[in-house]
Amino acid sequence: MRSSSGRGLRPGVLGTFDTAVMAVAGTAPAYSIAATTAVLVATVGLAGPAALLYCAIPMLGIVLAFGRLGRIDVNAGAAYSWVGRTLHPFLGFLSGWALVVSTTIFMVAGTLPAGSMTLALFDPVLAQNTVLATAVGAAWFLAMLLVVLGGVRLTVRAQLLLSGAEMVILVLFIGAALLHGGAAVAFDWSWFGFSHFQGTAGFAAGALVATFYFWGWDVTGNLSEETRDSHRTPGLGALIGVGVVFLLFEAFTIAVNVVLTSGEIRAAGSNVLSVLGTAVWPGVGGKLLVVAVLLSTVATLETTLIQVTRSLFAMGRDRTMPASLGLVHPRWKTPWVAVTVVGAVALAMFVASTALGSAGDVVAAAVSAIGLQIAFYYGLAGIAAVVAYRRMLLTSVRDFVLGGAWPLVGALFMLWVFFESLGGLGGASIAIGLGGLASGLVPMIVYWRRGSAYYRPARLDASCAVVPGGGHGERGPHGGDYADKALATDF
Repeated sequence: MRSSSGRGLRPGVLGTFDTAVMAVAGTAPAYSIAATTAVLVATVGLAGPAALLYCAIPMLGIVLAFGRLGRIDVNAGAAYSWVGRTLHPFLGFLSGWALVVSTTIFMVAGTLPAGSMTLALFDPVLAQNTVLATAVGAAWFLAMLLVVLGGVRLTVRAQLLLSGAEMVILVLFIGAALLHGGAAVAFDWSWFGFSHFQGTAGFAAGALVATFYFWGWDVTGNLSEETRDSHRTPGLGALIGVGVVFLLFEAFTIAVNVVLTSGEIRAAGSNVLSVLGTAVWPGVGGKLLVVAVLLSTVATLETTLIQVTRSLFAMGRDRTMPASLGLVHPRWKTPWVAVTVVGAVALAMFVASTALGSAGDVVAAAVSAIGLQIAFYYGLAGIAAVVAYRRMLLTSVRDFVLGGAWPLVGALFMLWVFFESLGGLGGASIAIGLGGLASGLVPMIVYWRRGSAYYRPARLDASCAVVPGGGHGERGPHGGDYADKALATDF
């Protein structure tokens, strides 16, 4: 059961602005642009803006699904709770496990670049030293771990500083790129159409890459128990955050197309923002964008820690994982056991990952495996929203579109991404992606056999809030009141 206010997470800390900032930070705009732009251009050429646009449309369906599910179940476990109480507890647990595995892998993938970029600001040669980059990256990770452990108020203050500085630099460079003008090719509205894709296969490949850009906004769902107006604010914050990063992604992709040639982009690889910065603002430009990527990387380490620790907290509280993970620090109101465990595991994996080689090798190996897990739990959450609102879909056009059609399109797109990815990934990526999911079967079976109450859940239904065994007007499975029908549909 959910802990009482004296023993649970600190409620009512985050407002709409704070939540939107966390959603933006979760997607790591500068990091995503730096790590993925070269791959996107290599995959679809000038159609990068179109790939981002046509991925954003179904992604907004998943954002709507998260927002509407949050109306009827405020839970730090987010998709873990919603899918389990709507579709099936086993699918819910695997959704939560997919997030735990993907975020843990991402923390490893993001920590080493943080170290190497910090060193590159002082001496590019030092950045090639894997051992030194590992040590500096570990220092950044430990700093963010302590911030998250110190409470959600400290976390938000740190995030406002990191993401605020990042956004100022990115917006400054958007303006500078517009004033700079084109050096490679002139802007063309056809970049938003289908003509530059190489058939259906080209469109699919672009969509797969674009999906990685947007991942991370759903941290707002994991923070719902610590948010004011918790039935509404997380969904609204996610919607605002995705809108902001979509505009940033489009602006920088267009700027890259206009300023740099395709050969320059491919040669730059993950250093594309530094090359763009130098081209737009010779001298200091490249350094400033490296600072933006560093801030973005550190900021997203923080939001990733929040996601995984809140998910494990919800699992520990439900007794689907060791109950100690559900313990909350009496002063800081944070799941300190979950934070400590995640920190130890991630650091161990981080040190071991240096055997793979350079930062680029580590990131490339991780992203492919993460993609499968993202698509899996996003797709199930979209279907869960449709099922939860199924009795209300025909009551109005608004309910049909926002509660049914759009989330369903998003879910089908994500599941298509999941299966489409399998054919193009290497054996190692598939083994890590699917093997990571499969490893969740062990704790799931263990705690199911121990009789966890999670596996005998109330049925989540928006038409009558929660229906435990068919009754009406009951309290939620964690002791919290659910929204009534009017509140549940007002999104």
